[in-house]
Amino acid sequence: MNIHSSGLRVAVAAAALALLAPLAAQAQNIAVVNGKAIPKSRVDALIKSATKPGQPVPPELESRARDVVVMQEIFAQEAERRGLAATPDYKAQMELARTRVLLDQLRADFEKKNPVTEAEAKAEYDKVKAEAGTGMEYHARHILVEKEDDAKKLIADIQKGAKFEELAKKNSKDPGSAENGGDLDWANPGSYVPEFSQAMTKLKKGEVTPEPVKSQFGFHIIKLEDTRQAQFPKFEEVKPQIEQRLGQMKLQKFQEDLRAKAKTDYKFSTPQQ
Repeated sequence: MNIHSSGLRVAVAAAALALLAPLAAQAQNIAVVNGKAIPKSRVDALIKSATKPGQPVPPELESRARDVVVMQEIFAQEAERRGLAATPDYKAQMELARTRVLLDQLRADFEKKNPVTEAEAKAEYDKVKAEAGTGMEYHARHILVEKEDDAKKLIADIQKGAKFEELAKKNSKDPGSAENGGDLDWANPGSYVPEFSQAMTKLKKGEVTPEPVKSQFGFHIIKLEDTRQAQFPKFEEVKPQIEQRLGQMKLQKFQEDLRAKAKTDYKFSTPQQ
């Protein structure tokens, strides 16, 4: 092997890399505005802020983002030419922007390093489920009218064999249930006003209130279709909401701890919880 020819090849390769280096750097720029290079990272950051993680980026979106970034640079250079970057208002706004970006970065860093675990979410689910208890749910129908005499007449018609559902469609003033024959679906008794709930829970399956039930809405005729043990949602159905709530609680505690440890003579208007 010729040591001189080998050294020559190395020198040629090094020279070629030196020539290609500016081209590689240029490839990372989308444009040059009045002699200033605009890095592609600005476009990437703009697209990231406008799309969801993992979402494909349409070609037209990237094209528009490039246009926006270049125009922003043109405007920014003009603002600097006019001396606006030296004004007190600009400096104050920049300080606010710096603080906002740092806060966003701090939040993202904390959430990344302190994720809600599967075990934490499951423990919270079990806790809420235990507190909720079993209880009962009621499937009822009702007919709502304004006058007590009208309610009494409808009860008499039901006792004579008239169908509850048909009377509800024709007479009920409740827009949410009238079209469905007065159907209120499954619900906890606490979902209703006390007068309605008390009358409903005294009924047996298939029974209708023998007297009109007065509430703030008018006079009700209630029919109990069925009862069942309260249905609690499965863990998988509510897991995202639980994780979000626990994440917010973790972040709040982190913020409170920082506030407690900070050395300041400032007196906060709101006491720390």
